Order: sequence, then structure tokens, then C-alpha cells
Amino acid sequence: MNLTLPTEMIEIITERKEWDEAVNFAVHSDFYHTYYYHNLSKKENETPVLIKYKDAHSCVLLPLLVREIENTDYKDATSVYGYAGVLCLTEILNFDNENFRKELNQYFLDQKIVTIFSRLHPYIEHQEDVLDGLGTISNPGDVVFIDMQEPLDIQRQQYSSRLKTHVNKAQRLCTILDGKTEEHIQAFMDIYYENMRRVNATDGYFFSEHYFYQLMISSDFKTELKLCIHNETQEIIAGALFIKTDDIVQYHLSGIKEEFLNINPIKFVIDSVRIQATNEDYKYFNLGGGRSNKQDSLFSFKASFSKNFKPFKLWKYIVDKNVYGDLVKEQEEKELGMSFEIDKEFFPAYRRKLINQNSTSD
Repeated sequence: MNLTLPTEMIEIITERKEWDEAVNFAVHSDFYHTYYYHNLSKKENETPVLIKYKDAHSCVLLPLLVREIENTDYKDATSVYGYAGVLCLTEILNFDNENFRKELNQYFLDQKIVTIFSRLHPYIEHQEDVLDGLGTISNPGDVVFIDMQEPLDIQRQQYSSRLKTHVNKAQRLCTILDGKTEEHIQAFMDIYYENMRRVNATDGYFFSEHYFYQLMISSDFKTELKLCIHNETQEIIAGALFIKTDDIVQYHLSGIKEEFLNINPIKFVIDSVRIQATNEDYKYFNLGGGRSNKQDSLFSFKASFSKNFKPFKLWKYIVDKNVYGDLVKEQEEKELGMSFEIDKEFFPAYRRKLINQNSTSD
């Protein structure tokens, strides 16, 4: 179903066929932009929409999950888990940002959408040019990537000496297996969930079993499950999901059994995927950043593979400041007297949750 607004500048796409056709016109896109991934990622009361803006010279796509704001007539919008942002299908030199801002803002107001939040894609150009004047774009941290356009030996030269030692040790003790069967997927899910419980991950990291199976069978992008097998016992001790789209490999999810942490099997898994993907002519192997985009131990782990960083940026836009203020005030009244830590940086503030200091955050 396509809903065309009277201006005919903005089209709202909610059906898979039209959505995928629009995204396929982009010079570069990722699995995060597909209808399939949006439909898979949506939660209850969330609706995937692809906003398509078109004028005489330009075409812009903005994928979002629109959700109801409980106990109100209002909505807000967010991006899927990962990196989405906007796609510009034409040369940015011809782009009429002023008209785009006007049309997009009017659509949001008409739909009673109060705020927009999106994680921008680190490898896609012109997003800040397109969104100029619409809210704020911040850079809370970096993502780490391996440049697979370089020869394999040059890539490995960027490894820390400790990482090289760990990879060599794991390589002697373990073997990498392509996960294909239902038993493989179930084994990985068990390890992943165990890992998330060990690090006190928030609910948002506990994806459903349906999510894992649907990722594996997608025809819209290539998902690979790599498992690490302990040679002596033939036990699956670690695994990771990697998703390949266009010229990018994304390190998506991983887990390790606690008793095998000292072997560092995920480092071996990542190293093997680096070699394979380089031979398959992919350009970038995105390892991502730290928890909540901070330079923490997770970021240090990833940075031990490469000194190549790209800025990770967040787009936050308050469409209706009056309504936003009212909603935040209501939230603050609920928080009065609470003994838990409150995440003051969370956006939108009216959706922030009480968190435990030992938890990871969304």
C-alpha cells in the first residue's frame, strides 16, 4: 500500500515489493535498509515505513519504525537495531534541502510524530547534508573496520601483538565450522543467550528465536553463522553471525561459553571471516563500536584488529517541542523518588528507563 500525500513530494511505502525496489536504486545500501530486516525487527505496536522524498533532481529514502506513544494520541519513530539513516539516490549537488525539510516536517506533524531517532550508517555518504537543519547529529564514538581492499598481510600487521598470539593459540586448538543446520542455530542461540546473561545485557539484546532463524533464511542478504569447535572435545564453544550486503560485511552478534573465554575463540572466528571475505572481494569489514558507543572494553577488543575508524553518528529530531516538553515532564514526575540510576542521555527522554549501573544499555 502506498499513501501519496497531496504535495506528491513524499510517498510512504509500507509494502515489501515497492520498498525493495526503491532501496535497490541506491548506489550503496545495507541489510539494515531492507523491508525484510525492518519487518523482522519490529516490536509490538511498531510499523515499518519507508519515507520516499522525490523532486525534479533528487530522491531520498528514510526507513523508520513508527510506534505509538502509550496513553497518548501521538507517535514517534526510531531506526532498527544497527545502522540505518538516510539513502540519497542522486547527486547531492542538486538536492533541495530546504524543500525536503519543509515536506518532511509537515508529514511528521500531520502524523503526530513527536520525535525521530536514527543511527546513521557510517559508510554511506551525504546523510548529514540531507538532514541539515532537522534536529541534531552527534558523534558519541567510533566504529572499527578492517579495510579488506588491503592485502591480507597488511591487514594483519594492524593486529596488536596480543591479538596475534590469541588468534594463533585458538587456531591450534579449534576449527571453524559453517553453521547450516537447525542444531547449529540452536547451539549458537544457547551460547548467545548465556553470553548476554553473563554481561547483564538489557532486554533489547535478547532477540527471539524467530529472529535468528529468519536472519539465516533471508534471500534479501547473506547471513553466515560461523561456529568455533574445540578440536579435543568437538564441542561448539563460540559462534558469531555475519551479514554480507553490497561491499560490506557486518559483525552482527556473537557469543562465547564462559569456560572457554581464555581461548579467545571469537578472535579466531573474526580472523577467519576477514580472510574469507577479502578473498570474496568485499571492501569493508565493520566490527562496530563499544557498548552505548563508548570506548570501553568491547571497543578495545575490536580496536585490537584495526586502527581504521569511522565516526558513528546519531540523529535526534524533536518535531513538536511543546508536546515533547509535556511528555518529558510526565516522565520526570514518574521518576520522582526512584532509587535506581536514570539514563539522562536517553532519547527521547520520555522513553528512558531505570537502569542498573552494571547493565549494558540499548
